[in-house]
Amino acid sequence: MRPRGRRKLCHVLLLIALILVAADTVFVFNRVSLHVSISTTFPDLQPRRNERIFIASIHWNSAKILKSHWNDAVMSLIRHLGPENVYVSILESGSWDDTKEALRALDAQLEHLGVGRTILLENATHKDELAKVPSPDDTGYVLSPEGTRELRRIPYLARLRNRVMSEILHAAKSQGRDFAKVLWLNDVAFRAEDAIAVLSTNDGHYAAACSLDFSEPPLYYDTFALRDDHGRKTVSQVWPYFYPGKSYGALLAGKPVPVQSCWNGLVAMDAAPFQETDALHFRGIPDSLSQLHLEASECCLIHVDNPLTASKGVWLNPSVRVGYTGEAYAAVNPNATWPSMREAVLGLWKARLGVGGATWKHFWEQWTVQSRIRRWKARSQDTMVEERGVNCIVNEMQVLAANGWKHV
Repeated sequence: MRPRGRRKLCHVLLLIALILVAADTVFVFNRVSLHVSISTTFPDLQPRRNERIFIASIHWNSAKILKSHWNDAVMSLIRHLGPENVYVSILESGSWDDTKEALRALDAQLEHLGVGRTILLENATHKDELAKVPSPDDTGYVLSPEGTRELRRIPYLARLRNRVMSEILHAAKSQGRDFAKVLWLNDVAFRAEDAIAVLSTNDGHYAAACSLDFSEPPLYYDTFALRDDHGRKTVSQVWPYFYPGKSYGALLAGKPVPVQSCWNGLVAMDAAPFQETDALHFRGIPDSLSQLHLEASECCLIHVDNPLTASKGVWLNPSVRVGYTGEAYAAVNPNATWPSMREAVLGLWKARLGVGGATWKHFWEQWTVQSRIRRWKARSQDTMVEERGVNCIVNEMQVLAANGWKHV
C-alpha cells in the first residue's frame, strides 16, 4: 500500500475509534445518570411496617468514626424505625482508644429512648488473647512457617460475631416477637437513609443485601468478601467492578446486583436462619485446611452456609455507598454525579482491558486452592470431609497480632 493510502486508512481507523469512544461515553453517561436518579429516592424507601430489626456490630479502636458519624447515624436510624422495633447488640473487644467511652455515650442515648440492647465492653486486648497458652484440643490455631502456634484471625472474628448474634433469641423471647431482619453495621460513616435503602433492597426479599464500602475512593474496600454471581472476585476495585455477566449487567442497569457473597459496610440479612433451633452461625474454614496456607472470610462463608441463599439470593445495592472515614463517605456521595464521567469511562475501559489478566489470576488462584483442598481431603481420615465455601477461599494465612492482624 502506498504511503498516501496508509495515511488515509489510519485517518479512517482513527475516526472510527473516536466515534466508538463518543458512543461509549454517551452510553456511560446514561448509566451513571441512572445511578443518581436512584440515589435521590432514598427518603421514599421504607422497611415494611413494624418489622423488627436486630442491629448488630463489633468494634475495635473505632472511637473516631463512632464520635464523628456512627453514633448519630444509629440514633437517627432507630428514631426512623421506631425504638420499639429495634434491638441493638454491640461487642467491643479490648480497644486502647476511646471506643468504650463512645459506646457508653451511645448506651445512655439508647437508654433515654427505651431501646432494648446489649452492649458488651471487654478489657481483653489482642495482646491478652495472644498471651493465652492453648491446649492441644483448642481450635482456631495454625502453625506458622516458623513453627509457632498462632491464633487465626477469622475464627476469632467469627466468635465475636456469634457472641453478638447470641442475643437475638433472648431478645425475641423477652419481647414476644421474632425479628424480620438482621442489620450488621461496620465502623463506617453512613446515614439512616443508607441503612433504610439496604433494608429495602429487592423490596425486602433477600437472604442478604449489602452496600458498597470505600476507604480510599474510588477503590471499593472489602475485596475479601465480595464475589460475583459466578463466585469470582471482581475484575477491578473501581466501577464497574465485575466481569461481563449478570452482576455486571445489573450494575449497568442500576438494579440490585446478584452476587454470591458480599459484606461491604452495611449488611441486611433475613433473620429467620439465626432464630432456628440449629441457628446459622459465623465460622472459619477448618484449621487443618487453613494449615495449607488458605483462608476465607467468615463474612463470605455465612452466605455459603445460609439456607436462604439459594432461594432468596444475595444482592449488592450499588446505590448505597458508605465510607470508613467522613472524607471517604463525602467523596462517594457528592452532590454531583458519582462516579464522575471521567471515572466511569476510565473504569469501564480498565475493566475491559483487565478481563484477560483477571481471568488468568482467578484461574491460577482457584487451581492453587483446589489442589490444596484435594491434598487436604487425601490426608483426612474422614472420607466425607468437605468444604462448601471454595469460592470464598484465598491463598493467604491470616493470624491475630497485638496491633491488629498480619499475613504469615
